[in-house]
Parts: sequence; structure tokens; C-alpha cells
Amino acid sequence: MSINRRSFFKVLGVTGAALATGEQLNASPQNVPDKEFYGVLYDVNRCVGCRSCEYECATANNLPEPPDDIEPDRKTDEKHRTVVNEHNTSKGVFYTKVQCMHCNEPACVAACLTQAMYKTKEGPVTWRGNKCMGCRYCMVSCPFDIPKFEYFSPNPKIEKCTMCFDNKVQNGESPACVTGCPNEALMFGTRRELIREARRRIAEQPDVYTDHIYGEHEAGGTGWLYISPVPFEELGMKTNIQKASYPELTKTFLYSVPTVFVLVPALLAGIHQATKKSHLKEEEDEN
Repeated sequence: MSINRRSFFKVLGVTGAALATGEQLNASPQNVPDKEFYGVLYDVNRCVGCRSCEYECATANNLPEPPDDIEPDRKTDEKHRTVVNEHNTSKGVFYTKVQCMHCNEPACVAACLTQAMYKTKEGPVTWRGNKCMGCRYCMVSCPFDIPKFEYFSPNPKIEKCTMCFDNKVQNGESPACVTGCPNEALMFGTRRELIREARRRIAEQPDVYTDHIYGEHEAGGTGWLYISPVPFEELGMKTNIQKASYPELTKTFLYSVPTVFVLVPALLAGIHQATKKSHLKEEEDEN
């Protein structure tokens, strides 16, 4: 499907106007929350490595079952939105669950040219396939290396944890991994409640937990929060994540780089939208 000449120059004109007026083109997340974000608290001390969360996630989201054997340092992929890894630490064996962190100000959302990556007002970060143009900037921008692309699919998608937003959270339910955890290692609630609970556990058992809530400040704050008996670097977690949100780095971007670097991505986004509209019009004409 090709874009016609008139549509092309219309897109170019709109993009140029945005640049001329200094308007930032999707340089920050779209949503300003009108209520508290939801999140999940993961207590490493309570996790027994049963991987029920993996199986519940697969069932709830129509994904393949996870493999029987646990390989060291597994990562999420296009078939598995969450994985549990085993770690030998200074205090013995502990497990960590890996999934999208659902940042308060997600870098993937700020990098997405078409708003396919979307921060909901409830907190979960979702992917909207009807808006995606396949640029995969979300993958490059994520500091936690989470979004995965279905390279071998005829109709590829970006796969990541959505915190079961569409099928659970919107209906007033907890994410599937939370309800499926037999040892209450996972707790669903508002971020404020989760931080309060995490601080309570740390204060009441200082000999058990390290004095650090991972995700409270990392990357500007995340929806998934962790407490642990050992330092988080022993669990293979990234501890070099900056405290400020990554979209903060883009606030002055449009005013400090050559126009071409801003114009080309914005132009591609506009072409994607114009092409989609042209395609829909042709389908209507055929009907």
C-alpha cells in the first residue's frame, strides 16, 4: 500500500509545523494519572521457586507453557512474559521473578512514535497492535530490556507483561500471577499501599531484609516493587539504573539536535497513519 503525493506532503507539513513551533512530538508519556497507579510487590524471601506465576501467566494470556527445566539467567521472550530465575547468594538460594516493570514514566512509551506503547491511568503499560508501525524503538529504549518482537511470525507483535490489564485488572481482579502464587510472594494493590507494606516488613524484620525497595526510585519509580534478604546485584538485577525517569532525558532533546533526527521519525509516524487511513478508505470503497 503506497501513500499518495498529497498525503505525503500533508504529513510533511504537519511535522514541519510541529518543529517550527517547538512542539514536542511524543517526548513524554501521554497520561497524567487521575488516581493512584496499581502495582505488585514481590517478596524474594517468600518465593519458593515453584513457578506457578509462569504457568498462570501462560494460561491467562494464551501463551505456550514454560519449559520444565530452569536455565540460569533466563530472560523474557516473545513466548514467555515472565520467568523465575534461581540464584546462589551469600545467604543461600533465592529466586527472582522477571517481567515488565511498568515504569511510572516509561521510556518505551516516550520512545513510541505512534502511541502503540501506552501507559494506562491505572498504571499498567500495554501495547496496542493497531497503532504499532514496527519500529521497535520500545525495545531499544527500555532500560530493563523487556519488550520482545515476534521475528518469525507472519503477523508480528511486541510481547511483554501487561499486568493482565485487559483480562483482569480492568475487571477489578488481580493479575493472574498474583492470584496463582501459593506462598503470597506477590501482593497486588496501589503503589502507595505496596510501599507502605514493604517498609513495614523491612522495619519489623531488619535481620531478614535489606533496607532497599527496588523500584521505589529506580527509573523514576516502577509499578513492580521488590524487597529482598540480599543485595539486588546478587539476584542478577540491574543496579545501575538511574533514579530519574528516562523520559526526563528527552525533555530538551528536540531543541538540541539537528532537525533531521526529529523530522525523520515523525515523518515515518505520519506516513504510517496516512497509509492506514488510505487503506481503510479503499476497503470502504470496495464494500
